[in-house]
Order: sequence, then C-alpha cells, then structure tokens
Amino acid sequence: MSPQPVLTLDSVSKSFGRIEVIHDVTVDVYPGEVTVLLGENGAGKSTLIKMIAGVHQPTSGRILLDGEPVSITDTKTSESLGIATIHQELNLVPSMTVAENITLGRTPRRFGVINRAEMRRIARDALAQIGLDLDVDTHVGELGIARQQLVEIAKALSLDARILILDEPTAALTTSEIEALFDVVRDLKAKNVGMVFISHHLDEIAAIGDRVNVLRDGGFVAQVPATTDEDELIRLMVGRSIDKQFPREPGVTVQNTPGDGDAAAPGSTAGSGAAQPLLEVKGLNADGLRGIDLSVRPGEVVALAGLMGAGRTELLRCLAGADHYASGEVRVNGRKLKPYDVAAATRAGVGHVPEDRKTQGLVLDASVAENIGYATMGATSRFGLVDRRGQKARAEKIAERLRIRMDSIEQPIRSLSGGNQQKAVFGRWFSAGSKVLLLDEPTRGVDVGAKVEIYELINEITAGGGCVLMASSDLPEVLGMSDRVLVMSQGTIAGELPTAEATQDSIMQLAVSNVHRDEEEPHAASADTGDEGATA
Repeated sequence: MSPQPVLTLDSVSKSFGRIEVIHDVTVDVYPGEVTVLLGENGAGKSTLIKMIAGVHQPTSGRILLDGEPVSITDTKTSESLGIATIHQELNLVPSMTVAENITLGRTPRRFGVINRAEMRRIARDALAQIGLDLDVDTHVGELGIARQQLVEIAKALSLDARILILDEPTAALTTSEIEALFDVVRDLKAKNVGMVFISHHLDEIAAIGDRVNVLRDGGFVAQVPATTDEDELIRLMVGRSIDKQFPREPGVTVQNTPGDGDAAAPGSTAGSGAAQPLLEVKGLNADGLRGIDLSVRPGEVVALAGLMGAGRTELLRCLAGADHYASGEVRVNGRKLKPYDVAAATRAGVGHVPEDRKTQGLVLDASVAENIGYATMGATSRFGLVDRRGQKARAEKIAERLRIRMDSIEQPIRSLSGGNQQKAVFGRWFSAGSKVLLLDEPTRGVDVGAKVEIYELINEITAGGGCVLMASSDLPEVLGMSDRVLVMSQGTIAGELPTAEATQDSIMQLAVSNVHRDEEEPHAASADTGDEGATA
C-alpha cells in the first residue's frame, strides 16, 4: 500500500491576467521522498513551488496537506504549516548579519529584548548542518553568491520543516558543498521529511531524487522514476532528442605569416603560422590576482577552472573594465585596452556575461528589449536619439533565436524566469557582435535545451573569428566546450591543459596546487578573493 502524500497540488492552474502559465497540474509529495520537478526555463516549475510557499495562489485547483484542503495565503501561513522554501532567487537582507537573516521573522527574545546569544546559537547550528564554518556576525552583503546560497539553505533547514522545497539550491555550490547538502537531504529523508527538488543538472536527479514530474509549457507531461535515462528525461522535457549536450566545433582561425612563434590554435594547420591573440593579458595584478598572463586566439574557447576563491570572477571583471587592476596590460586585437572603462571595452568588442545577472547584468524594471539592446544603444543612435524601433526589432530577433520565453518583448525582464533572464544577458552581447566574450558561469540556472542553444551561439562566435574566455563551475562543461583549460589557484594561473588531454582529476590537481603550497608555507601570501564560482 502506497503512503499517503504529505502534500498534493491537485489539478492546479495559475494565470497572470490573460496568460495561463500553469494548466491543470497535479503533483504529489510523499514523506521521506524527494520529488523532482523537471522542465525547461519557463515551464512553470518556480510558479508551482511559489504556490506551495504562499507567494502565489492557484487560479483553480486545490492544495492538500495530509489529504485535507488548505489555503496558503502568504509565506507566513506556509511556514506555519511546516513548509520551508529555498527560492532560486535569494531572499536575504544584505545589510543584516548571517544570524539575523537566518532567524528573520522569528527572532528569539528574552524579556522583550532580542536574545542575540540565542540568535547566534540557532544560526551556528543551522550552518553546522551543511558544514559551513562562517562568522554569524558577518553581514550577508559581504558574502559572495555561493556563501549567500548556503546561508539561504541553512535558514530553511533551521525551520525544522516537514516539507522542504529546494529551487536550484546547488547552482552556485562547489562539489563538496553539494555533497554536504545531499547528505543533509538524505538525513531529512530518513526523518520522513518530504521534499520538492528543482535542478537543471540531470546527474543530481539520479543522485538524490525518487520520482520525477516533467513539465512542459505549463502542463504536466509525465511522472517517471529518478533512475530514468538522461536522454529520455531530456526528450520528455524539451519535446525532442538532443544528440550532443556539448556541441563544440573548432573555430575558424585567421592565419598569420609563418614563424611568428605562437602555438597553433584550433582550426589552424601545423607549420602554416598561428593566429595572433585576439585577447592578450600580460602581468596583470589586482586585488586577489597575481601576475596573470594569458592569451586567447581567434576561434578559441578557453576555460577558466579553479576552486572557490581562485580569482576567476575577479579576472573577468578586470578584463571587462568593471574593476581596477594595479598593474599589467590588456590588449584586444593588438590594441591596449584602457583599464577600468566598461564603455571602452564594449567599443573594442568585449562582451561580459557576469556571474550575478540580477545585480550586475540586468536592469530588472526595464523591458526585455531594453536589456538586450543596452550594448548597442549608443552605436545605433541617430542625432543623439535612441533608435527604439531598430532596438526592438533586433531584440525580437535575438529573443526568438534564443527561444526566450516571454509574453512580450516589452515586458519587464524581472518577470522572466532566471534562465530566460540569463539568455537575455547573453543575447545582448551576441546582438552587439562582440568578438571577445567573457563568460562567468554562462549556463548557471539554464535548462539543458537552452544550454545547447547557448553553446551553439558560442560556436557561431568562434566560427566567425571571435574568441571566448569562460569561467565555469561545471567541469563537464569545461571539458566539453573548451579548447584549452587554464586552471587558477590562489589568484594565479597554476597551469594549462589542452582539453583533449585534460581530466577532472588533472584539473583538480592544479586547482589545489597553490593551496597545498600555502599550507606547507604558512607565511606565504594567499589570495583572499570573493570569487564564488566553483569547479571542484
């Protein structure tokens, strides 16, 4: 006899105005099991969990708790019913401490005064559950994205909930942090907690899930075991088969005269002379970066790998003109780039997809069209006036090409799902014709079908003689979509590996090389960076 669901979404539908985003979906959540919601960006996964969390209410249908109908009118009601939610978009107050955030809304008091000792104890216990050693008096705004995500997870776990909702909880975490989280999930399963899990990493589904509910275009497609073959999950999710998850194609390299001394780039012929670098960095030193030398040639995708804090994000931001660097030089197509000048970098053909799209890549209240068009707004203006019609037309073409799910190109970009927002940021630089693309976690929070579309755009850029420098926390992506791998450790480049010869183990050996050296030499300088991406 099957156990009774602890929670049921019973034939729920949800409309926003005339747009129906969820249509007649039923999902059961069982005690001691992980129910996976799988679907493309915009399929309706986040809307479903927001109904459970009390953010949205169903337009029709019912929510049942232990078989009885309940009305979840707000987040307080959801929490009072024993439901804890880890949202894809972080719900933390940057100006408050870790302890204050974890206990927000239920701050312990003694004699009417905040009991800070108890607040810190609750926070430390919550962080200990996921193995995070962090000063609970640190302001959340001082933390990078990965540590903020861990604080969000700890906050949810501290509620001692009977139902836990996890919306992309692993997106910014290292492998070790993910495994620590999964250990917590397994412990919660043993305690009969029912969980809903959303992830675009298909390998995580088999590792932690029990059953998978597949959504497409706001409707229910199928329920299958979590052990279902990945190819079948992809077919159910996107409605078609994807032959190759990493469709890397060697770029077209412009050849120079023989004997220039450079190593051959992808697409070049040995002995015919290699292409001069399109992007060249010499002796770059900055906060958290030491002596960075690298080059990327036309037609190349070069990956930046490394542990959290290795300095990858800092490096890309310096190259994009977003951050200062103390010394060194950056050249694009042989011309020295003015430091700390985003506009100059953009004019030189440099595009930057940042790690945190919300705070660094988007103007959330502006339209989809405006966000896609920001990089071309100045170049296409006439007599100082923005070419709004042309901007809209170009944005519509890019949005269609990237299959950005939206109601209108004029709607605020904040209303799009996280994955569709990421595609819009990427589309901005493709629309601008950028020849040097700096990608910081370019497919974080993006479904497998959209990833392939982004990879194909990367191929187009390199086929046209452009180049890509990509920091990624996804090692299969690093190995599947790059021509060379530069491994960073403690703010330096620890080594270089041709992708054809690289393995996850060889990358990790280089990634920890400087870490081990610093452990052996306590007085050696170390890089304290805020890079929250993770390749380990």
